[in-house]
Amino acid sequence: MAERLIEGLPDDTQKLLQTYVKEVKGQFGEQLEGVLLYGSAVRGEFLPGRSNLNILLLMSSCERGVLTQYSALHRRWSKEQIVVPLFLTEEELRVSAEVFPLEFLEIQEQHRALGGRDPFIGFHVKTDRLREAVVQGFMSHLLRLRQRYVEGGGADEAMAILLPLSITSILPLLRGVQRLLDRPVLTHADAVIKDVAGQLKLDLQGLLDIVLLKRGQISPGRHEMPRLFDRYLQAATLLNRAVEQLSQSRG
Repeated sequence: MAERLIEGLPDDTQKLLQTYVKEVKGQFGEQLEGVLLYGSAVRGEFLPGRSNLNILLLMSSCERGVLTQYSALHRRWSKEQIVVPLFLTEEELRVSAEVFPLEFLEIQEQHRALGGRDPFIGFHVKTDRLREAVVQGFMSHLLRLRQRYVEGGGADEAMAILLPLSITSILPLLRGVQRLLDRPVLTHADAVIKDVAGQLKLDLQGLLDIVLLKRGQISPGRHEMPRLFDRYLQAATLLNRAVEQLSQSRG
């Protein structure tokens, strides 16, 4: 597997990924058919020390032995912000894309093959269930947000962890709204939020605030964090309602 560079990634992250690919290839040999990087590292929004590295491993099989083999690697590479990969055979990728169209559209459009072959060349993600997936995604996001807040006891430290994770999960849904509206699908968070806010005529400043928080550009004090959460929760609630209405109007 030849070394492949990702434009915009820091040199040390490039080298890290090259070492990772070599180790995974050495571990699995011919069982490994491809290594794909997707997410913020490809979109140009990777934040060293803050963003995770998302990997898809295309395997000839995904039996328990394969997972056990990788678990030893994970203990090391999780410390380098490489999260547990998606393990998929080519057939499973095809079926998964039908079940999770939004997620696999994101991967298909924003990924780089680090080694082996790229299964998305000539691949088509069916969008029959896209509207349903977007509506369901927003409702799930809102419910999880409420649950995680309660689990954290409303503590400032818990909110400081929850909010950046939550904005990461809502951005693909916002790009899903752009798809439903036949808008250009934008990659950078600020542009996506502002575009959807304009199209749905919503105040989504609460989302933009959390983008700044995730980037480390604002550091809310003790009394500001609850207000930050309130603005985000309000924006997420308005989005949920607006997307449901959009779905019904286009149903």
